[in-house]
Amino acid sequence: MSDTPFGFGLPPEEPDDGDEGKKKDQQSGGGQGPANPFGFGFPGAGGPGGDNPFAAMFGSMNPTDLGAAFQQLGQMLSYEGGPVNWDMAKQIARQTVSQGTADGTKDESVGPAERTAVQEAVRLADLWLDDATSLPSGAGSAVAWSRAEWVEATLPAWKELVDPVAERVGGAMGDILPEEMQAMAGPLIGMMKSMGGAMFGQQIGQAVGVLAGEVVGSTDVGLPLGPAGKAALLPLNVDAFGKDLGVGKDEVRLYLALREAAHQRLFAHVPWLRSHLFGAVEGYARGIKVDTAKLEDVVGQFDPQNPEELQQALQQGMFQPEDTPAQKAALARLETALALVEGWVDAVVHAAAKPRLSSADALRETLRRRRATGGPAEQTFATLIGLELRPRRLRDASRLWASLTDARGVDGRDALWSHPDMLPTASDLDDPDGFVHREQLDFSELDKMLGEAAGGSGSTEKPDLKKPDLKKPDSDKKDDDTE
Repeated sequence: MSDTPFGFGLPPEEPDDGDEGKKKDQQSGGGQGPANPFGFGFPGAGGPGGDNPFAAMFGSMNPTDLGAAFQQLGQMLSYEGGPVNWDMAKQIARQTVSQGTADGTKDESVGPAERTAVQEAVRLADLWLDDATSLPSGAGSAVAWSRAEWVEATLPAWKELVDPVAERVGGAMGDILPEEMQAMAGPLIGMMKSMGGAMFGQQIGQAVGVLAGEVVGSTDVGLPLGPAGKAALLPLNVDAFGKDLGVGKDEVRLYLALREAAHQRLFAHVPWLRSHLFGAVEGYARGIKVDTAKLEDVVGQFDPQNPEELQQALQQGMFQPEDTPAQKAALARLETALALVEGWVDAVVHAAAKPRLSSADALRETLRRRRATGGPAEQTFATLIGLELRPRRLRDASRLWASLTDARGVDGRDALWSHPDMLPTASDLDDPDGFVHREQLDFSELDKMLGEAAGGSGSTEKPDLKKPDLKKPDSDKKDDDTE
């Protein structure tokens, strides 16, 4: 589990000069001294401050913008919206994107030629996928996004993902005082909630801005982050992904378009899947507990002139998921569902690309390793909502879908998406072949129970019809094909 599981903590990038940089900030007044009573650093007046949680908001200002800075601080403290200040999150994400990635690559607008190339790649990918899955195309349009456009398009989904967790955490800030004292402490409680919303917004904006410099499409995290029916690729990031692979640019783009288009098919034609995934996140959020004793200490010592102290306190492990069966089940439910989505996409894309692209195996393995080594998707989940996906499950899920394809064919495999109760469980990922055979027996047992429920006299014949399947496992595939 992440040390900063719910969006609190320092931005992911530390200054190049480490502690020396922090010492310079302190010596020059960044976050200290009467010239800067609220702890914010400004260029020319102490620098942005390596450990200042709000530096990203003011980093581009000069001393003459002091009035604007205080106006912005007033807006932050007067925020009365939801558990996350999403206006701040959007602002910081856009600013993070404008600063460029660690390798010095700056965001840029997408030109007409790149847009056309993405549209053609998605169109060809959809044609190839027709042979690999029974689900029809789910991409009504194909778009090429800049990093900033990705931020704008995906923020609504991030809001849906993060708000349940932030709501649980923010609510605790107003519940730590006895009810009879809450009226007297109203202004302080309001300030605490505003600060909490600002801190969530700052951290989420930072994380989303960094992620925008690494993702190649709208479904890298296995969730539909973009608008429904819109397949999207980021040409700048696609180029960076394929830079050192020794694979042609067109092949890289096409393979990534296959993955994007496969995700779009799944989310478009499995109507319950999106709510199933997002509901699992919300179920997980309900199991978050707050160390109220530590929070009471923070409130008692809170100094409005030093809001960064609250930030430091909140990253001390105050918020942790409960170690209960219900919480473990919620986490397993989400991890398994995401693994099944990614495993299905992996299997389907490989089936479509293998006969046509000489680089299919290499690109597949590169993407698998990217996930297994804690790529941007896993890290962002851990930072924002305290969830670390288990990449090992992705390979297991891919093997299971491949086994189902061999046993039941494309139609039989994809039919399992008809209802969430038909999908494999976490234990089934450990034994893919066993799931294929058990699934056949489960349907036979269901037929028997339906016959008995109907009260028919033929219920005694049901076990005789089922027994041959149990005694002749070699005929399983034949039985599957005749269903």
